[in-house]
This record gives sequence, structure tokens and C-alpha cells, in this order.
Amino acid sequence: MKKNVQEWIERGEHDLEAAQLLLDREAHADMVLFHIHQAVEKYLKGFLIHQGWKLKKIHDLETLITEAVDFDSSFEPYLDIGRRLTAFYYTERYPPGPVPSHSAEETRYMMEMASELIEKIRNALK
Repeated sequence: MKKNVQEWIERGEHDLEAAQLLLDREAHADMVLFHIHQAVEKYLKGFLIHQGWKLKKIHDLETLITEAVDFDSSFEPYLDIGRRLTAFYYTERYPPGPVPSHSAEETRYMMEMASELIEKIRNALK
């Protein structure tokens, strides 16, 4: 694996671990979702760069997943999770407004779906 791809994956792994630690403590769902978003974004960018994609400084997971679909159509079912995480990301990162609240159930679902997508990327990079 190319060094720059490995760097994206390593950073994504750190975000995934941070999300899991917070989720296990049932603390700060907003930060769990932030780290989930970051992990998925970094894994997707690593996958895309591995495919020859030129880096774009974007945070829209739906766009990144759409670009991944160009290389592997089996990414298409993850478009919804991409939309949802991106909507959360922009709401969370750009006030004004209160910190968004999310149920433990919703947060765990997002983690499950993100973990499934990340595992798919890991397998594709082997």
C-alpha cells in the first residue's frame, strides 16, 4: 500500500477508535458522530487515492461515496449513511444553534454502518 494511502487509513483508524471509546462510555453523541464522520472520510479518501483519484479537500461523504461507486458499484448502499453523517457534520461544525442531540440507538446504528463500510474499504485495500 502506498505511504500516503496508509497515512489516511492510520488517521481514520484513530478517529474510529476515538468514536468507539466515547460510544462505550455513552458520552457526547455529537463527538461520537463527529469522529465517525472523520473516520469514514479518511478511509474513503485513502481508498480513492489508492484507485488513482486526485485528492479533493471536501467533507461531503455522499460525494466521496459517489466517487467510490465509480470504482466499485457495491459502495452504493452506503450513500444514505454518507448523507446522514454529512448532514450531521455540517450541523455540528457550523453554529449557530445548540449542539445536536442524537439517541444512543441512532448513534450505535451509525457506528455499525460506518464500521461495515470501513471493513469493506479495508478488504478492498488488501
